Amino acid sequence: MNASSGPRKINTDSTTSGQPPGLVAAAVTPATNDPLVIRFLAAFSPKRNAWRTSELKDAGFDDRAVHRLVAAGQVRRIRLGTYVRGSYWDSLSRSAQDRVVISLHAIGTGSKSPRRFVYSHVSAARIHRLSLWQADTFVHVTQGSTPSSTACDSNTRIHVATMPSSDIVEIDGKKVTSLERTVVDCCLTMNYKQALILTDHALRIGASMDKLREAASNLSCHRGVRTLRKVLDNADGRSESPGETLTRDLLRELFIEAPELQYWINTRQGPYRADFAWVAQRVALEFDGRTKYFDYRPTNETIFMERKREIALVEAGWIVLRLEWKDLFDGLALKARILIALNHLS
Repeated sequence: MNASSGPRKINTDSTTSGQPPGLVAAAVTPATNDPLVIRFLAAFSPKRNAWRTSELKDAGFDDRAVHRLVAAGQVRRIRLGTYVRGSYWDSLSRSAQDRVVISLHAIGTGSKSPRRFVYSHVSAARIHRLSLWQADTFVHVTQGSTPSSTACDSNTRIHVATMPSSDIVEIDGKKVTSLERTVVDCCLTMNYKQALILTDHALRIGASMDKLREAASNLSCHRGVRTLRKVLDNADGRSESPGETLTRDLLRELFIEAPELQYWINTRQGPYRADFAWVAQRVALEFDGRTKYFDYRPTNETIFMERKREIALVEAGWIVLRLEWKDLFDGLALKARILIALNHLS
């Protein structure tokens, strides 16, 4: 995390109609006879989905009109002074809604404030699109001096710290802590399992373990550093989902022989990659990603293909165990299932 000439820029979305990246999408136009709604729909491009209060007023919608638009579901007030189109908001996943809240913060504060705050902690994690588990929904920013009134409200958390330019990148027009700095900040403020999920994902998309360990070594007695160091000792970017991360860590806690991760097995259906495999015992462990905690939802085709691969593995002489989220909260039962499978050759 050494100094550099300036923040690196990353673009993940295109921008049109003067909207920040991530807030541009064709809106669904509902049938209506309400003259106010008709006037609202005619006033803006269907690709525009966010407004400041002042922009709505400039278009002829006073406070009373905006209140009626909110009541009609045409717009939603997400934070003080900023609104989004209702149909657009309802179409978003939870993680996408969280990123939109950050974009609205940038709109509302005009993130070119004199103090030049940087999005950090879980807000930076959301902008980097890292996996988060049970994380808070505040907007987190870091700046080098006392918080400014424009950046601070009840939904904003301000962190004061000196930050070298090497710890800052620019993503979709927002200044954000770098991937490694984001991991460090989150590990210092999260519990162990939350931080491990995030760190596995960061390593998978390119975070440098060397930089993370260097940062940890420089923190000495900093609050949360023990969690950071424990996470770095146990993190593994080969885990491809939060469920796989928690499963791998639970196996460690249960003192079960460490399996191979992402192990390729040849079957009559072609090569199949198991989440976890005890090769000598020919036991594969799969984590079922269907969950209410994250955005992932398998299609019927995906479920069908998983079933075909499982049958092929069994035909090839493998035992296949499947885990669901509930299994992660009953460690003794899980350990018994795995040990029975591992000892089947005895």
